[in-house]
Amino acid sequence: MHVAAQRAETAGRRGSAVLAAVAAGGALGAVARLAVTLWLPARGTAGFPWGIFAVNLSGCALIGVLMALIGEGGRDARAPALLRPFLGVGVLGGFTTFSAYALDAAHLLESGPRAVPAAVAYLAGTLLGALAAVWAGAAATRALLAVREGAVTR
Repeated sequence: MHVAAQRAETAGRRGSAVLAAVAAGGALGAVARLAVTLWLPARGTAGFPWGIFAVNLSGCALIGVLMALIGEGGRDARAPALLRPFLGVGVLGGFTTFSAYALDAAHLLESGPRAVPAAVAYLAGTLLGALAAVWAGAAATRALLAVREGAVTR
């Protein structure tokens, strides 16, 4: 929570309610991540980690959507108080994973010189793809909201 207003949304609330929301969301996100990695497993010892790649990029896109929906333009007042901690920190924080990204990159690098191009592609692709996904998720959501709000005011 990088903006004072975002931190203030949980101020004065019982810490246990925020903690419970984050924990419940984190459990859901972690289970969803496991499901994706089982569905998209890396193949072989030097296999590209498609599951974690997909998780991190889709999670970043969803964080962009969430940011645009409840983090901007005065929409915070309409969102339930624990929604951002539950979805942002909990579900999406449990779903995305930097540690598995780093571990997968290390495994690729350790599996021999033939896997170095895959490791570099994974490292750069995840970083650049994640930034692009946050931007695209937020931009698409803002555009949809503008269309919707324009249709409502006509």
